[in-house]
Formats: sequence, structure tokens, C-alpha cells
Amino acid sequence: MKPRTELRSDTRARSEAVRPPPAAADVGLLLLRLTVGLILAGHGAQKLFGLFGGHGLDATAKGFEAIGYRPGPFFAGLAGASELLGGLGLAAGLLTPLAAAALIGVMINAVALAAPKGLWTETGGFEYPLIIAVVALTVAATGPGRFALDRPFRWGHGGWRSAAFALGAGGLGAALVLAL
Repeated sequence: MKPRTELRSDTRARSEAVRPPPAAADVGLLLLRLTVGLILAGHGAQKLFGLFGGHGLDATAKGFEAIGYRPGPFFAGLAGASELLGGLGLAAGLLTPLAAAALIGVMINAVALAAPKGLWTETGGFEYPLIIAVVALTVAATGPGRFALDRPFRWGHGGWRSAAFALGAGGLGAALVLAL
């Protein structure tokens, strides 16, 4: 039989293992999701609709063609829709692994474009898209938190499967775009 002090520490360890995360963690996840998700949704709206000082789909398509993405309208629309829908999904905590996959795919392409420049360059290194991709993967892995529309669903709690789906689907999408 275990001594009384060992029993108390075992019970405490078990109760801490099943205790829900503190409310501050959920508020932190909400702030992270809202900030990153809405900024990316805004980028998508710039590309697609010319909102927030953007150039719209036609000008974005020409820019995409100039950097080698042909047909430009298709790839500009794909990037804009991925940013808009992925960003809104991440912000709302809705279909989080799929939203994360959309953002990861776009950001892998952005990293591939900026990689020759390196990190922290004056002309735009790949630190920004790398951070966005890691944030999206992190939210898929941890789950979107209590203040999310995904909360009642199994994938709304994060985990290895959600993270693997987000990274795998985003990576596959990025590889297809880069191959084309």
C-alpha cells in the first residue's frame, strides 16, 4: 500500500490531467485566431474584390502571371479564396483543420517565392508566411478553444489527427500548385 502522501500526489496529478484549460488560454486562442484569421481574410478580400486598398482580381491575376503562376486568374482566385475562407474559418473556429490547411497551402507557396531572399530582408523575406503557417498548424493541433464554432465536433479539440490533416492537405495543395 502506498503512503498517504503518495496517494494524494497521484490523485492531484490525475485531477490536473483532466482539468479543462484555464479561461485565459481560451481567450488567448480566440485573440490569436481573430487576429491572424481576420488579417488573412482581409488579404483575400484585397485579392478578390479590391477591398482594403487591394487591387482586385484582374490586377492580382496579372501580378500572379508576372511571377510565373499561369493562368493568373485561376491562381489569384485560388489564393484569394484560400486566404478569405481559411482566414474566416480560423477566426470563427469553424472547420479549423480545413481552414488551417487552406492557409498553410497558401503560405507554403509564399515561402517558396520568398525563400531565395532569405529571412528578414528589406525586400520581404519569408518570415511572415512562415509565422502564419505555423500559427495555423498550431491552432489545428491545439484546437480552436472554447470560444469556437467547432467546439461540439471531434475535430474541434485539436490533436495529432487535426494537425496531420492540416499539414498534409495544405502541403499537398501547395505541392500541386507549385508543380503546375
